[in-house]
Amino acid sequence: MVIFNNTTSSSLTFFLTAFPGLELVHVWISIPVCCLYTIALLGNSMILFVIIVEQSLHKPMYYFLSMLSVVDLCLTISTLPTVLGVLWFHSREISFKACFIQMAFVHTFSFLESSVLVAMAFDRFMAICNPLKYATVLTGTMIMVIGLVIGIRQGIFIFSMFLALKSTSFHGGQELSHPFCYHPDVIKYSYSNPWISSFLGMFLQLYLTGTDLLFILFSYVLILRTVLSTVAPKKQQKAFSTCVCHLCAVTIFYVPMISLSITHRLLNSTSRVVCSILANVYLLLPPVLNPIIYSLKTKTIRQAMLQLLQSKGSQGPNVRRHRGGWDSRGEIAST
Repeated sequence: MVIFNNTTSSSLTFFLTAFPGLELVHVWISIPVCCLYTIALLGNSMILFVIIVEQSLHKPMYYFLSMLSVVDLCLTISTLPTVLGVLWFHSREISFKACFIQMAFVHTFSFLESSVLVAMAFDRFMAICNPLKYATVLTGTMIMVIGLVIGIRQGIFIFSMFLALKSTSFHGGQELSHPFCYHPDVIKYSYSNPWISSFLGMFLQLYLTGTDLLFILFSYVLILRTVLSTVAPKKQQKAFSTCVCHLCAVTIFYVPMISLSITHRLLNSTSRVVCSILANVYLLLPPVLNPIIYSLKTKTIRQAMLQLLQSKGSQGPNVRRHRGGWDSRGEIAST
């Protein structure tokens, strides 16, 4: 086996895999996969557009939701070319440089989503536990600072990842377990001890997402204590309902991510098909379900979408009435 390092990475390639053993039905599998990608792209684009257009949604809660939609869009787009390339055209070969770039995007946006979920938990904490200070704390400036801190944190992560992989040599021509490049999958084929590199990556993941998850859980412990101390049942129900969407988003993000990470690093006997399914669930489930959950459970988002659709639908008759109707002088307007 020839060993390549990153100085000669132009000749180093990997082979992507979609669903091992199911290559003959890749075209049929691509139908539901394409539907999921379409829902993710359209749903997150719709939420982002509604929040930008509707002035009533220019509030901290919806700013964080728009950040979540942007991250989900970027995460979806980062894997779309290779997933469809493997399923449609059997284009499995990928160079190391392209693999590294995709891996950087996948992990960056994944950790960004974790950070945004923390910001959303802080927003819910302030709204329920300190409602009088909510407007004074979560100002436009504070939201920009939170966004800047999230960006700097991700920049440090990417720089650390680049330094770690820059000095690592890899075996060429290896078959990956997924239709995209994922760090625990790629690092198995490094020349150095893959266990050390893999568990260093796991430590970094636990440090970033683990601290995020602990902060979210701590926030909800305080929220739960505040809600249970409220006497009025209606207020309790309203407070819980405002947290349902965020709790769903946290669950559908962290459960598949932790499951996939543990499967790669600790369960070597796991079927490759199971790993492939877990990977696609990890990357597609949050972008697909987040816009659906927030559209169905958040009344303001749902009303804004309906108003936007109604206004678009009413523009056609208004235009026709204006073109073919009576002008201000009582004469038929020209078409």
